[in-house]
Amino acid sequence: MGFTITGKLRDAIDLVPKKVWTPALDADGGVREGGDVAELTGPIDPKVLAKWPAGMRVIVRRERPHPGAQLSLFEERDGWRYEAFVTNTTAGRLAFLEARHRAHARVEERIRHAKDSGLGRFPSREFNINQTWLMITQIAADLTAWTRLLGCIGSAATLATCDPKALRYRFLHVPARLAHSARRRRLKIPESWPWAAAIVAVFAHIAATRNRPELARAPPTSPPGEPQQGSASHKIVVLLVGNRFHAAVAPLTALAAN
Repeated sequence: MGFTITGKLRDAIDLVPKKVWTPALDADGGVREGGDVAELTGPIDPKVLAKWPAGMRVIVRRERPHPGAQLSLFEERDGWRYEAFVTNTTAGRLAFLEARHRAHARVEERIRHAKDSGLGRFPSREFNINQTWLMITQIAADLTAWTRLLGCIGSAATLATCDPKALRYRFLHVPARLAHSARRRRLKIPESWPWAAAIVAVFAHIAATRNRPELARAPPTSPPGEPQQGSASHKIVVLLVGNRFHAAVAPLTALAAN
C-alpha cells in the first residue's frame, strides 16, 4: 500500500547510493525509461515502522516528472519525483514488486473514479432501480476511461489526469454552441475557455482511431447493400475556437457506427 514520504523517509532516500537504484519495469516487463526503484527498509529510521507488522518493507520509486508536474521542494532539488509503498512480500525483485503495486494502484483509481461517477451512492431502496443505476454508472465509467485512453493524449494529456469532477467541468461543461449551416454542424467553443485547444485535440484523436486497423470496428447499422444511416456530410462536425477553424471530425456517435 502507499506510504507517505515524510522527512525521515527523505533522509533515508538521501542515504541510498547511486549504484543501488535499479531500473523500474513496465507492465509488459520491459524497462521503464526514466524510472528507478530502491529499498529503504535498511536505511530508514526504525521508529517509522514501529507500528507496522514485523517484516514490512519500504520501497521507493523515482521518475523524471512530466512537463508541468508539481514537485515538492525536496524533489525540485534533484529533479526526481518520488513515490513510496510498503509490502509484506519477502521474495521477488524490487522492480517486479513496484510494477505490481503500480498496476494495483490503477485498479483502485478506476474504482474511485466509478464512485465519483455515481457508484458511491445508490438512489433507491428498490433493487431494480439500483440495478439500472449501476448499469448507467458503468457506462459512464467506461466512456470516461475510453475518452482518457483514446483522446486525452499528446496535447490533450492535461485532461488525462483529471478526476471525473474536473473532467466534467473542463470537457463536458464547456459553454459551446452548436450551429447548422451548409449541411454541416459547427461546434463553436469560446476562445476564452482555458481547455479549448485540448478539447479539439480530444475529438481529433478519437476521430483518428477510424484509420487504425488494430482497433475493432462496430458492424454497420444498415443491412448489406443499403446506404448507411445519415449522409457523410451530416456526420461531420466542424470544430471552431472563436471563429477560427481547428478541425472537421465525425461526432462520437458516428464513430461507433463506422
